[in-house]
Amino acid sequence: MQGCFAGIDVGTGSVRAGIFDAAGTLIASAKRDIRMWKEPGDIVEQSSADIWAGVCASVREAVAKAGIAPDDVKGIGFDATCSLVVLGEGGASLPVGRHGDNARDIIVWMDHRATGQADRINQLGSVVLDYVGGIISPEMETPKLLWLAQELPATFSAAWQFLDLADFLTFKATDSLARSVCTVTCKWTYLAHEGRWDADYFRKVGLGALADEGFARIGTQIVPAGTPLGTGLTARAAEELGLAPGTAVAAGLIDAHAGGIGTVGARGGSGDALNRMAYVFGTSACTLLTTAAPAFVPGVWGPYYSAMVPDLWLNEGGQSAAGAAIDRLVRMHPAAAQAETIARGEGKNLSMWLAAQAEAAGGAASIARLAGTLHVVPEFLGNRAPFADHLARGIIAGLGMDESVESLVGLYMAGLAGIGYGLRQILDAQQAKGARTDLIIISGGAGQSPLVRQVLADASGTRIAATTSPEPVLLGSAVLGAVAAGRYESFAAAMSAMSEIEVVYEPSPALRGWHDHRFTAFEAFQAAYRAARG
Repeated sequence: MQGCFAGIDVGTGSVRAGIFDAAGTLIASAKRDIRMWKEPGDIVEQSSADIWAGVCASVREAVAKAGIAPDDVKGIGFDATCSLVVLGEGGASLPVGRHGDNARDIIVWMDHRATGQADRINQLGSVVLDYVGGIISPEMETPKLLWLAQELPATFSAAWQFLDLADFLTFKATDSLARSVCTVTCKWTYLAHEGRWDADYFRKVGLGALADEGFARIGTQIVPAGTPLGTGLTARAAEELGLAPGTAVAAGLIDAHAGGIGTVGARGGSGDALNRMAYVFGTSACTLLTTAAPAFVPGVWGPYYSAMVPDLWLNEGGQSAAGAAIDRLVRMHPAAAQAETIARGEGKNLSMWLAAQAEAAGGAASIARLAGTLHVVPEFLGNRAPFADHLARGIIAGLGMDESVESLVGLYMAGLAGIGYGLRQILDAQQAKGARTDLIIISGGAGQSPLVRQVLADASGTRIAATTSPEPVLLGSAVLGAVAAGRYESFAAAMSAMSEIEVVYEPSPALRGWHDHRFTAFEAFQAAYRAARG
């Protein structure tokens, strides 16, 4: 064995570990579910101890399945959701809610408790906001930090470090407090193109304490993703993970951005990272487009310098709820329980089963008949891009009295089309600012179905590609490990060597008129809801 690389992905609901060879072939993988606490007020929390235990168990199982020795793993990469971890002195967990439970030390990315703080920051204004699409989101970390400072001052004062979850994982592995340029630039307002935090911004919004401390609690060492950290795995972390001490550990990425690294540089097909957009379709959906020069697109996060591909600018959009929106949508239907029972009997989840039913009924080509009168704007958790409107909500129009499984399939198809129209809006907004996309490369669990890919291609009017890897996000993290271990001299070389395009889905010309008409209606429904709420 010439050497393998471990990719560890911490998503919203689970931890996954994959072992890859130098060609990007997945040798083995393992998964552990992670705990989540949800409370009224859009509060969603997790435990860093629980997540680390899941990481260790997953890595051990994946290595055992691969049949390799611990020292066969030469490099490790981590990616994670952009959730906020709060640690006290010595790395002890601190409570992030009024419950006082120290185990609950993570404010999850989808937690919207800091909506008021985000609104206040946006009203105050700052040049920093130019680099988050003009409007900061409650999903980002400075509104959450402000919430802690205002609502839980004891936790805020006692905090030794505030870390993005990916940076917490590399800290646990290496004892290094270095932050990835990806995490702090995309979610913490670090100005990577200038190599600095903006002290005036922090003082203006009410977080002056962090500036006064020289930003010691949010990161003073900022490094590119893939940079080897410390002296590699500490002896303690190596024992917990079942790997060899000193194994190279890379500075990490946000989970969606790992999907970008695992796809946009793939060999084969046309174009390169500068005209390919990554679309990571999971619980939420994230669009990631790189450009040579900064593109300022209102409502689309960024431009971020070197936040994904080194030395290129990144625009990040997407939908706050995507796979989760489809799941929420179909479970509202009267036939959902019946369909789920059948799906479970066939060893499938509900969305997989509905996709199979839609395929059997004619697939994407039959969407007009299947969706019928149904129109869906699946913005149940707001509009991340291109409107940056956290108050947007889901709309279902054209409902009748049909309670059959067939009508549930139609609702599913209308929901997929709605996801595609949201994607089209992002593409249009970026193109208006000179950032064109010729090919979308999809990854993420919700985007594995050929039906889903074709509907998205038809609804967005853009070609959709998929790579040969069954786990592009995990692969992206393994690419980090390969770069940190020195197996490849650059990101570009690693991405090309470890990823390959397998299939391209072309938009159907026959459906263009139908989707154009529905897209016009989609935008009208959005506008009507904005007007209705005043």
